[in-house]
Amino acid sequence: MSTVRTIGTQDYDAFRKFLQDACGILLGDNKQYLVTSRLNKIMAQHGMTTLGELTKAITSHPRSGLKEAVVDAMTTNETLWFRDIHPFNILQNQLLPELSKSLGGQQLKIWSAACSTGQEPYSISMVLDEFKQKNPGAFRTGERIVATDISSTVLNAAKSGEYEMLALGRGLSQDRLTKFFQQTGDGRWAVKAPIKQRVDFKPMNLLHSYSMLGKFDIVFCRNVLIYFSADLKKDILTRIHGTLKPGGYLFLGASEALSNMPDLYEMVQCRPGIIYRAK
Repeated sequence: MSTVRTIGTQDYDAFRKFLQDACGILLGDNKQYLVTSRLNKIMAQHGMTTLGELTKAITSHPRSGLKEAVVDAMTTNETLWFRDIHPFNILQNQLLPELSKSLGGQQLKIWSAACSTGQEPYSISMVLDEFKQKNPGAFRTGERIVATDISSTVLNAAKSGEYEMLALGRGLSQDRLTKFFQQTGDGRWAVKAPIKQRVDFKPMNLLHSYSMLGKFDIVFCRNVLIYFSADLKKDILTRIHGTLKPGGYLFLGASEALSNMPDLYEMVQCRPGIIYRAK
């Protein structure tokens, strides 16, 4: 097996440019360790010892699947059920009551961007289920959650809707586990059909067009913009605004803030938590 050498400055800079062009992620100056740890396996499989070899191979063989594998390795992150619980409380206690009245006969549409292995969209679907149980007759025309990610690996895992117990322990209450999951024969747990059926998983690079997605009442784009440059963040937030219906709502991550876009969004203080309303 090949041993990956220390990454030189030139190789690192070339790889940083490739990654930003491919998926928007802006690597800091000192993330060589992260790159090595995430790409070691791929490089060893292809007999490569330098990052320069890998970047060159991606460029010269665009159809080899190498680019997709590398982007996959660099973008796959762990996620939790009901992460930073406030957004889900705001959804349940403020937005769903409001939208159940204002939408009339229209279908409720929610976009979960960068959905990873499915925890966020399935958490949203569980909240919808709980709301509808308490409010019979709400959203009579149904609800659609579109969940997107750049990584085919995580999307396939998300579509299966099956998780090991360890993954379910991260943020999921025993009550919700019992109510919304069923055990499979091999010791895994599967999301029950009514929760799963609301979610439509699609491959999506946030750098590309969103026009095929349609219009949404709510967009969750959490804990992904932190990886992008300021200009790219602004571009993505501008294009997300184009997918929101007037008065639609945007959720960002707990450490992310939306500033200098007063023409497009207004901040709504929810105490605790902040969301943004499209103008």
